Amino acid sequence: MVRNSKGEPPQPGLHLVHSHAHEGEIPGTVYVKAADGDDTGYGQALFPVPAEDPNDPLQWSKSKKSIILIIVCVYSFLGNSALLGVGPYITLCLRAHIMVIGADVPKVWEKAGHVGIHFIAGTVASARATSFGGLMAARVISCLGAGVCEALPVQLVNDIFFLHERGIQLGYYTFALCLAALATLPAAYMLDTKYSWRLFFYVILAFAVALFICTFFFVEETSYQRSKAIETTIHEDRDTSGQDKPEAVAVEQAPVIPPRKSFLSTLRPWGHVDRTVPFFTLLWRSLTYFLVPQVLWVVTSFGIIIGLGGLSFNFVFPIKITAPPYNWPVSSSGIHAVGGVLGFLLAVPFTPTSDMLAAYLTRRNNGIREAEMRLGVMLPAMIVGPVGLVVYGLTAQLNLHWIGYFFGAGMSTWCGYFYYSFTLAYAVDSYNSNTSEMLMAMNVGKQLVSFGLGFKVLDWVMQSSYAAVISAGFGGILLANNLFLIVFMIWGKRIRRFMSTTWLARLHGRTTHSE
Repeated sequence: MVRNSKGEPPQPGLHLVHSHAHEGEIPGTVYVKAADGDDTGYGQALFPVPAEDPNDPLQWSKSKKSIILIIVCVYSFLGNSALLGVGPYITLCLRAHIMVIGADVPKVWEKAGHVGIHFIAGTVASARATSFGGLMAARVISCLGAGVCEALPVQLVNDIFFLHERGIQLGYYTFALCLAALATLPAAYMLDTKYSWRLFFYVILAFAVALFICTFFFVEETSYQRSKAIETTIHEDRDTSGQDKPEAVAVEQAPVIPPRKSFLSTLRPWGHVDRTVPFFTLLWRSLTYFLVPQVLWVVTSFGIIIGLGGLSFNFVFPIKITAPPYNWPVSSSGIHAVGGVLGFLLAVPFTPTSDMLAAYLTRRNNGIREAEMRLGVMLPAMIVGPVGLVVYGLTAQLNLHWIGYFFGAGMSTWCGYFYYSFTLAYAVDSYNSNTSEMLMAMNVGKQLVSFGLGFKVLDWVMQSSYAAVISAGFGGILLANNLFLIVFMIWGKRIRRFMSTTWLARLHGRTTHSE
């Protein structure tokens, strides 16, 4: 009979999932053909292989995982809303010296730092700012916390969900992140209220405090030394079976299962610290992930779509729509977000498709899953996104009907949803263990790219034309990036095989193979 470490029977109703899946010599190639006794997803053995420990995040209940996912998705939405929501105030900055939007330009500063009280304190200071310098400082502090919304949720998804679930779970996170574009709509209408632009920060503050409380009570530490736990279980199993005991006795023996942590112990504000890797080694080694093609593709995809598409929409629309021939009021300048959100909404039904396609191709491949198997669903988006930028730029250049802005933004964001979700899932599939260093590189890299490309958007447009910059320039850059989809679909495994033999693989060590 299975007992826990105190010699007690297991908790009633406790079911620990089991799997014999394993990763091959090439990172990203996983053998998931189910054996007798395996728990499965899409008919395939679960990977990563969970430890026989109820404290392993992979063993947590679906309800607990769902609560954590919802909280981090709300956090992603709120954090990105705080960054993007001030877009409609750009006209105030141009027409007067109210100085509200300027602090939102240097994205490389805003997307770094720690979560928690920083976000709350910075939001309070933003709401009370009386000068440009004060607002700038407050925004930097706020975004020290808000910026983590682009990295932490991905790490949590990797920690608590199995390989066959990553596409859809990362899709939910992506949707929450992208839905924040809608924040410009209420932000614009808040200009007519008693508190004007300050009300936006007060609303963000209220939700931030509520989210902080929910996080404290419901989000348990997800860092877990799975390889160590599995090795201990195997060692204890071998010790209890013994060489000289009858085989029947060995069959009755079972691994010792630790007890589940108490609720109070999960509330500790500190978690596991990996002391095997020095802090500064973690920093410089994470930068070497820029040399990994799959990671670099995530960086360029996010950076280009945000920098060339997102910032263009956020900055150009308020200027165009409040000027002739449209002459919309400033309070309506945030309505352009509707087009982008509609694009995301139309993409959401496709969220499970990458997992489903990968599962289908894995079955056809006799239970051997390759990281590239999810990429085929991105082919339509490869073309739709650049076309959307062409439509948007021509609408602005020729002063076409305002519906063109909505169509262009919607097409681009529809494409963005696929490239946000599935390039990220592909990179995590390719290097699926201890992803913290890889995520650090992604987060820093995509902000550098988006900052570099988006910082001078208005200057480029004014010096040239909307058609030349947005339609031709931005559309061409996005198309070039998107076409790398075909490169990875055809040669992705060869690239992974080559990378596994390089000095980078030796440098990253355990970060390139499953633990």
